[in-house]
Amino acid sequence: MVAAVVNASPEQEMLPPLLLVLLGPTASGKTALSLALAEAFDGEIVNCDSVAVYRELEIGTAKPSLAERQRAPHHLLDVVDPTQPYTAGDYSRDARAALEQIQKRGHLPIVVGGTGLYLRALVDGLFPGPQRSEELRERLRAAEAKYGTGHLHKVLRRIDAAAAGSIHANDLPKLVRAIEICIASKQPLTEAWKQGRVPLQGFRVLRIGLEPERRLLYDRINQRAAAMFAHGLVEETQALVARYGYECRPLTSLGYKQACELLRGEVTQPEAIASAQQGHRNYAKRQFTWFRREPEVHWLRGFGDQQAVVQQAMQIVRAAL
Repeated sequence: MVAAVVNASPEQEMLPPLLLVLLGPTASGKTALSLALAEAFDGEIVNCDSVAVYRELEIGTAKPSLAERQRAPHHLLDVVDPTQPYTAGDYSRDARAALEQIQKRGHLPIVVGGTGLYLRALVDGLFPGPQRSEELRERLRAAEAKYGTGHLHKVLRRIDAAAAGSIHANDLPKLVRAIEICIASKQPLTEAWKQGRVPLQGFRVLRIGLEPERRLLYDRINQRAAAMFAHGLVEETQALVARYGYECRPLTSLGYKQACELLRGEVTQPEAIASAQQGHRNYAKRQFTWFRREPEVHWLRGFGDQQAVVQQAMQIVRAAL
């Protein structure tokens, strides 16, 4: 696709450069749409998925393929080892640095992904959280071990339903930190987030959201989850477990978690696939809820790789440039 030529008005030339954000649930076609827009508007793509930042995790993350990455520059894919902690704060700093370099090259930065917390950290900034308490953390981890997976998620849902909606029930580190902040600051995490943050400066943020019809989206999610197992997810997970152990945090993410259960003999392969499909559908619901709180989103129906959706998105971007 030939790069588009857009004549900016004098008023637009005085505005800060544009930052395009493509958001939406898993399997909604964000990658395909981002590539089409990057090719049309000389863009560079910045990953905003909390699992795709890890090296060696390929099949279960649905990262852009090598061929797709050759169509446009990509940033913040494969930037940390699976054993290395990587927080929303780390992402915010790295992504802002990438945006600055993209802007200096005169290209359009396109942030793409479904991790709402990372997007919030990038655009709105982070608050200076309370000091960590290892004693409290140990008590919370012990409670999860005693009462079973999902206990801390229920606790967080009681004290901060909005924060619980953005954190998976199996993501123990994030749950522990969220509850720790609520207790230490004596207020919900979502309220604490509003204090002391430094919003992103120097960009006009244009948000385009993908909102496929739920039934069609869930069909695509089911097909993609099954395809991951058919294309080697279990073998990839087995190699990662051999190298890093079952305790490796990225292996608790959707798909890899079910593959680990299969490797340990806890479920059959059909059960693992069904669990992964259900987990991804539930995640899509949470993403819809989270992104509905994002301001001024241009919502598009259908999937990002359908020509009508691509054309609508291009019209929105052209009008903003």
